[in-house]
Amino acid sequence: MKVVLGVSGGIAAYKAPELVRRLRDAGADVRVILTPNAARFVSPLSLSAVSNHGVILDQWGDSQQGGVDHIALARWAEALLIAPATANVLAKLASGIADDALTTYALAHRGALLIAPAMNTFMLQHATVQANVATLRARGADIIEPESGMLACGEEGAGRMPDVPVLVERLKAHFAAHDLEGQSILVTAGPTREPIDPVRYISNRSSGRMGYAVAEAAQRRGATVTLVSGPTSLPAPAGVTVKRVTTAAEMREAVLEALPSHGIVIKAAAVADFAPARIADRKIKKTESDEMTITLKKNPDILAEIGAADPRPFIVAFAAETNAVEMHAREKLARKNADLIVANDVSDASIGFDSEQNEVTVIARDGSATKIARAAKITVANRILDLVVSRLAQK
Repeated sequence: MKVVLGVSGGIAAYKAPELVRRLRDAGADVRVILTPNAARFVSPLSLSAVSNHGVILDQWGDSQQGGVDHIALARWAEALLIAPATANVLAKLASGIADDALTTYALAHRGALLIAPAMNTFMLQHATVQANVATLRARGADIIEPESGMLACGEEGAGRMPDVPVLVERLKAHFAAHDLEGQSILVTAGPTREPIDPVRYISNRSSGRMGYAVAEAAQRRGATVTLVSGPTSLPAPAGVTVKRVTTAAEMREAVLEALPSHGIVIKAAAVADFAPARIADRKIKKTESDEMTITLKKNPDILAEIGAADPRPFIVAFAAETNAVEMHAREKLARKNADLIVANDVSDASIGFDSEQNEVTVIARDGSATKIARAAKITVANRILDLVVSRLAQK
């Protein structure tokens, strides 16, 4: 892997030396470009030491002294990773401004472009920043979504650059063999919402992150991917056909319509098991009573219908459990006629709903179990797909 790492002037720049080291451990040859503001946060000398190359600071002059022949570098590089990408750099990239070594090089770059925005939550939410991100995504950039948590400014929310292993995994995916080339994969993700009245509904805490990660990873490995998604706030993965639904009935209709043209189904959605038997056509008003009874009816079992299909696709089911996780998952695997089932403990908040990470056990029809250690969901997604590829090869 021939990688240019662009580092702009955000506090997350302190992760750059570790990122270079991990990229080199993964087999990459890394050249680093620092913006002038980035050099305030991280030492060019430290980056030079870990990359074993001079660090580029200035677009003018001798490359040994910090200048750069950006055309020659563009001929060499296979990927440009900008991490962190500040609001300022995002604006320049979207507008084609080239007033420093990094943005000048970015215009000449012709390989894969990966961008990891990192900034204050309010800045990230600004309409201009969101528009710039959308513009870059539409041009084919791989936008690595910032994570949520405590930020350096003291605010809590989205805007934190993902940890180094996540960035490395994302970059490696661009160089991975297209081992799912020619496969058509149907993925479901997110919750469903079952209306009670025009303003209320029954749902669950699924964020859709795991299913979206699977869809994105499968597409990057060469598959043609359709994602049937319940309500989420997640952006559509690049190159994936997304069908958005709300209720379990709508998800069933979308899945069964798409099923004949897909050889693999990965059922990561958290579909509501029950729905109100009667939906009020007006908002139910609060009464003097301390109780209200809602009669529920069973929703259709989409996974069971897929398992009974003829021809039957290769099926990966998910089991989100709170106790006796592996036992319940094995029962579901047999009951739903799946090939693999991914079991995770959603009672653990660090890997449950809304978490950026997951830790799962994948159980196969032959009874074998593979534990996937805690990692970012994109990493877990790729490990699950590794097992799918292995099982398909055995067939």
